[in-house]
Amino acid sequence: MGPAGQLRDGAVAIVDGRLAAVDEFTSVRSRFSDLPVIGDGSGILTPGFVSAHGHFSEGLVTGIGETHTLWEWFVQVVEPIESFLTREMAYVGTLVKASEMALSGVTTVGDMFCAAPGTPAVTPGIVDALDLVGLRGDVSFGPADVPNVRSIDHIVAEHHALAEAAAGSRRTRFRVGLATIPSSSDALLTATRTLLEDVGRLHVHLHEVREEVTATRSLRGASAIEFAAGLGLLEAQTVAAHCVWLSDDDIDLLRRHAVTVAHCPVSNMILASGVCQVPRLLREKVPVGLGVDGAASNDSQDMLETIKIAALLQKVHHQQADVLTAPAVLRMATLGGARALGIDNTVGSLEVGKSADLVWFSESSPSMAFVHDPYQAIVYCAGTRDVAGVWVEGERIVADAEILTTDIRAVLPHARELAVELATRAGLSSELAGVRSSER
Repeated sequence: MGPAGQLRDGAVAIVDGRLAAVDEFTSVRSRFSDLPVIGDGSGILTPGFVSAHGHFSEGLVTGIGETHTLWEWFVQVVEPIESFLTREMAYVGTLVKASEMALSGVTTVGDMFCAAPGTPAVTPGIVDALDLVGLRGDVSFGPADVPNVRSIDHIVAEHHALAEAAAGSRRTRFRVGLATIPSSSDALLTATRTLLEDVGRLHVHLHEVREEVTATRSLRGASAIEFAAGLGLLEAQTVAAHCVWLSDDDIDLLRRHAVTVAHCPVSNMILASGVCQVPRLLREKVPVGLGVDGAASNDSQDMLETIKIAALLQKVHHQQADVLTAPAVLRMATLGGARALGIDNTVGSLEVGKSADLVWFSESSPSMAFVHDPYQAIVYCAGTRDVAGVWVEGERIVADAEILTTDIRAVLPHARELAVELATRAGLSSELAGVRSSER
């Protein structure tokens, strides 16, 4: 993904968590003869994948809302759980879903935890879990106070608690979050702008569905993008999730404010939200990354699935096979996501001096036996079974499709108990909670 392009028969040297060399194997081996050699000369090594948008707040409620469009899904799935999420649920849900991401090659995750602000705070549980799994995190709290009124003081306190937890973590940093413009009161928007004066990083949903655009125009007299720009919110380093329903003026504002779009093709398809104008955004020089989105709207947290679907969705939508190619999609999953989070000077490509965030794909399975084109092999052929290794900052966290940093199988029984508790208290349609799916 770096300026040198792909390298055949190559290797990287890792020293103190960073890439000390990226070159042909013989050259690297001669320079670093004291380092152990991992690999047998086959396979594909890529930068770690960056999921630029998701919601660990949904970690315990997967596979529930397939018949809903977005705003129905808010009412039926997301809003009912918000008041019942606890720090323990945040921790365990993140532990399970971050492990799922890592097994698909994700090394960095951008997350927006959407919940009622807790007393005590809920969101530090995300940071604890990311520290254990070993992923790099860019985390935010995504508050909303319309129509459900929330205390602004409690919202700000939740932001501060998450920021404090991130400051003391291994690899996680804090970003200010905002759920959407139409679900925010004037007081919440003012508080958000104040927080941005100190942090300077924003994570927000923009123009995910047509209803959002219509509602904001009706209530605010402008699109959400126009309104956010007018408030000065987009002066921050901004990652905007979805951006499906865009006008020419919206795209111009995104470009002028250097906003990066986190494209989430799977959730857009499940919730029937629409198709993001990815080829046009790239032509218009609006950076685009990929996100797995939430565990209740994807519902998988498999980045390889998201990568493949990102390519296929554009091809079938435009009925044009070359509208979005495998190299372009793989760039979105790596360097594009890094740029979305403002960390492309650290991760996103295999370049000397960058962090050793890596994914090694084996050629030992039937799906990866014939690598005629390495880009197409990863985008269209590879699955989680082919992930032979994942490293974050030089620490190996996955080996042979197994997570190394935690015994995730031992966590699952307690995770199921918490999922039953949450579904029961929230009144969700869940067979775990004793509500048969046929009774929906």
